[in-house]
Parts: sequence; structure tokens; C-alpha cells
Amino acid sequence: MKYKMNTTKALLASIKIEKNEDGFLAKIPGIQGAFAEGDTIDEALFNCVDVMKMIMDYRKERGESLGFNEFKFTKNTSMTFAIPIGIT
Repeated sequence: MKYKMNTTKALLASIKIEKNEDGFLAKIPGIQGAFAEGDTIDEALFNCVDVMKMIMDYRKERGESLGFNEFKFTKNTSMTFAIPIGIT
């Protein structure tokens, strides 16, 4: 899957993933409402990112920011991050 960011701004967020009765729960500590479930780790992670985008859009409409870890990409910006990849 290829992902293209349509913006030059980004947010660095730590996502906590826990096993629950129905699969997995992913949440972003410190952001009210930023959580989602999924049958797999991947699904919970990507669902949580979608929820976070909705929260950011809502706050943008209201003229609010999240207030932390926001930065602007430039041609000299790069980032490295780790994501869980489920294996069988």
C-alpha cells in the first residue's frame, strides 16, 4: 500500500496498543477520544490514525490545535518510526 501525505504539516503521536477481548485496542494517550479497535494490530493502528485525522479536522474547523508535537515538513525533513507488523 502506498500512502501519500497531502500536507506539509505532521503530528508525532505515540500510539499504545493493547490486547482486548475482541482483538486489539490502539489509543493515543493525551488526546481525548483518540482510540480505535481492530481484529488485528494493523487494523487497530490504522483505525486509530483515521480517528485522529477526524479529531484534527474537527479541531481545525473550530480554530483549535492539538498543541503538541506538530511540525512542518520541508525538503530537508525526514522521519524514522517503528510500526508493529503482525507475523504468524
